[in-house]
Amino acid sequence: MAKLRVGILFGGRSGEHEVSLLSAASVLNAIDKTKYDVVPIGITKDGRWLTAEHAERLLKGDAGETARATQTHLRAGDPEATPGAAVLATGEAVVVPPEPAHRGAGMAPFQTEAASLRRAADRAINVDVIFPVLHGTFGEDGTIQGLLELADIAYVGAGVLGSSAGMDKDVMKALFRTAGLPMVKHVTVLRSAWESAPKKVEKLVESKLKYPVFVKPANLGSSVGISKAHDRKELGPAIEEAAKFDRKIVIEEGVGGKKHKAREIECAVLGNDAAKASIAGEIVPCKEFYDYDAKYLAEGSELVIPAKLSKTEMKRVQALAIAAFQAVDCSGLARVDFLMDPKSRKLYVNEINTMPGFTAISMYPKLWAATGISYPELIDRLIQLGIERHEDKKRNRYSR
Repeated sequence: MAKLRVGILFGGRSGEHEVSLLSAASVLNAIDKTKYDVVPIGITKDGRWLTAEHAERLLKGDAGETARATQTHLRAGDPEATPGAAVLATGEAVVVPPEPAHRGAGMAPFQTEAASLRRAADRAINVDVIFPVLHGTFGEDGTIQGLLELADIAYVGAGVLGSSAGMDKDVMKALFRTAGLPMVKHVTVLRSAWESAPKKVEKLVESKLKYPVFVKPANLGSSVGISKAHDRKELGPAIEEAAKFDRKIVIEEGVGGKKHKAREIECAVLGNDAAKASIAGEIVPCKEFYDYDAKYLAEGSELVIPAKLSKTEMKRVQALAIAAFQAVDCSGLARVDFLMDPKSRKLYVNEINTMPGFTAISMYPKLWAATGISYPELIDRLIQLGIERHEDKKRNRYSR
């Protein structure tokens, strides 16, 4: 029986490029190469698509323009799968792969050996399914999913609608509200409104919300561009920071008020129409909240699995996670993040992440490992779910 040919798509133009490389290196390390032919497909920070040989160089940091850069290490790199992971000052990133990515190791070439007359045909992506290990803008927002839909290629994860709705925190919250899910109070403002009338925006926020508030770009991940504002003095700079990354800015009232810090609970979801939820875990950040530095650079953040919840609370988290998954029409995988008031223990659905961090030490695979699904098995299930979704879509008719 012929092996399935799986394209691992990684990198990308988003601010989460480096995290994507870490995730891809872990997937390439763990995927069953006796079952799959693996085709690494890299996308550089400036949007160039790389063939297998060059994609492997991107993972190894063997790109000429990055050789002179200084290095700062990402703590989130799996020390076994990605030793020496580094973010480069030029904006490119490198991840040392777990093993040499040669054909003998089960890595299939993106391009075949061919004469120049056949070069255009050889550039076609000849795969059975794509695993887009892309995080954030241009990878998790429906854009790459739309391209794969046009190409009629099966892929892992949510479709165009689920990906775009899950990426846009404003639209996501509207769908959550329609589904009756508990959410924190929030307002959405446009960058243009802030730039034209900042005092009016400040008054709007303060009329709807109590400090502290969290200010976020509507379309971004890994807590990039997010700030906590304790008062009006901090609100303006927080909005300015978020406005660098998106035209829509979501401002949320902090759970727990000024005296208490919200508990951060996370739950993983796996499946298509009949999705299942993992046990929940809890993030105990080393900083005031779980921002990019706390996730990937600073030491001290703690993952508690399972979260210290009662049986009733655990079941409610799982039920709400599946409801959030369905509310945005998600498929394949997602991580649903919650906030819990430490005093009242009231739960709020914060957001859904349709392509969560996927290193072997990321929360999503760790939650499933604790629930009984190993990292290699999780990869296998996700590939099968992507194929299943593609086959189901083939039943649709597009003309009379």
